[in-house]
Amino acid sequence: MTLEWEQVNVDAADPVALGNWWAQMLGWVVITDSPEEFEIRPSENRLPGLIFVPVPESKTLKNRLHLDFRPDDQEAEVGRFLAQGARRADVGQGDEPWVVLEDPEGNEFCILGPRRG
Repeated sequence: MTLEWEQVNVDAADPVALGNWWAQMLGWVVITDSPEEFEIRPSENRLPGLIFVPVPESKTLKNRLHLDFRPDDQEAEVGRFLAQGARRADVGQGDEPWVVLEDPEGNEFCILGPRRG
């Protein structure tokens, strides 16, 4: 059996706004631009992508799945995300080398530090 990782689904109150925010932050392209399904990818033919779909309920708990990013410069990247509307988040991580942030709808993601070793 062969499986290809197509995308990660992200529940959103406003899929278009959240999808556009992530497309801007990641420098990705918009594949599908619809309030019912807003998809972005690294490039038109490159997977996996992120697809934002509407949900009626508000987010109330910590996500059980989240994205991790490892930039060249953690401090600069955290600053860039914060300047564009991300917020710092405390999910019980304590004193760790990564920074937990939330996107404009409260979905957690991490900006990692340098690789160890």
